[in-house]
Amino acid sequence: MAQKKTANAQKPKSHQKTPPKSAQVKKQTQKQKSSMTWLIPVAVVVVAAIIGAIFLLNQNAPASASKLPANMSISEASQRFADGAYLLDVRTVTEWNEHHIDGAVLIPLDELSARISEVPIDQDVLIICRSGNRSVDARNILRAAGLARTTSINGGINAWIGAGLPVVTGP
Repeated sequence: MAQKKTANAQKPKSHQKTPPKSAQVKKQTQKQKSSMTWLIPVAVVVVAAIIGAIFLLNQNAPASASKLPANMSISEASQRFADGAYLLDVRTVTEWNEHHIDGAVLIPLDELSARISEVPIDQDVLIICRSGNRSVDARNILRAAGLARTTSINGGINAWIGAGLPVVTGP
């Protein structure tokens, strides 16, 4: 006679029924959802902190630290230079020796990329060349390097001399 199995008898693991796949997927999805619930608030806090820091940094920056116009007239440039702006001459040494503005700093355009660290970041930088073309290139190089307070002087030293503004000769 066959013995009746009792309800308490355990089946070997190989014979136990496994839950259907849909139930397993639901459990995994619930675990993923519960582990992701903390991620959204953390992301919101991080984004808010970054935005707040940017706002505070911009608020504390002096008004003169704003970006200069791309180009500037001779009259405005001469006034800013008289007020203490940094004047960068990007012509060649030969051109510089012919005539230059007293107090300007010579960094030829072909050396500028290697000498960017010599250009101040805490001053307005007025850039001059012979006619205004190389100074545009120099301004673009400096702005690409993060120096927003740069501008090209329209007409270059030719316009400066034409306006009757002072220049010196020699090294």
